[in-house]
Amino acid sequence: MINATAINALLPQTQCTRCGYQGCAPYAEAIASGCAPINQCPPGGAPVIAALAALLQVPTLPLNPENGVEVPVRVAFVIEDLCIGCTKCILVCPVDAIVGAAKRMHTVIAAECTGCELCIPACPVDCIELVADGRARLSTVDSDLARQRFDARNQRLLDRARIHAAKIEAKRLALRTAG
Repeated sequence: MINATAINALLPQTQCTRCGYQGCAPYAEAIASGCAPINQCPPGGAPVIAALAALLQVPTLPLNPENGVEVPVRVAFVIEDLCIGCTKCILVCPVDAIVGAAKRMHTVIAAECTGCELCIPACPVDCIELVADGRARLSTVDSDLARQRFDARNQRLLDRARIHAAKIEAKRLALRTAG
């Protein structure tokens, strides 16, 4: 049986959730456990499906149209005149490719954007659009960097949550000992 790590290494790391899972690693785990087919990744398309089929020694399948269609890589672009600086796009970007501050215009670091599209529905003023960036798909290097950025973001969020929980616990403890 192939482990999920080997499967995840073949996925494009867009973290787009179009496969029906909350990122590439959960989808890889579902494939490894036999709970998901290999054809649910629109960003990876036919090449990823073929690579997964070869790795798992199963027949190649066409991309499941319920998960989307295969398109060239597109990256998010913020229309500056419309951006209100709400930060909702920053909060949902799985690879920290959007920068900005509250009540300030945001921008997308195109070289780091995976084209996941998660920022589009998050934007309350529809100031984000997708533009083609010339690549047919993310390269292995792009995918590896996206995975590293995704993992770093998740670790940062986990660290913040732990610090916040520790502060709350310290306040509770102080109230108990004071009363």
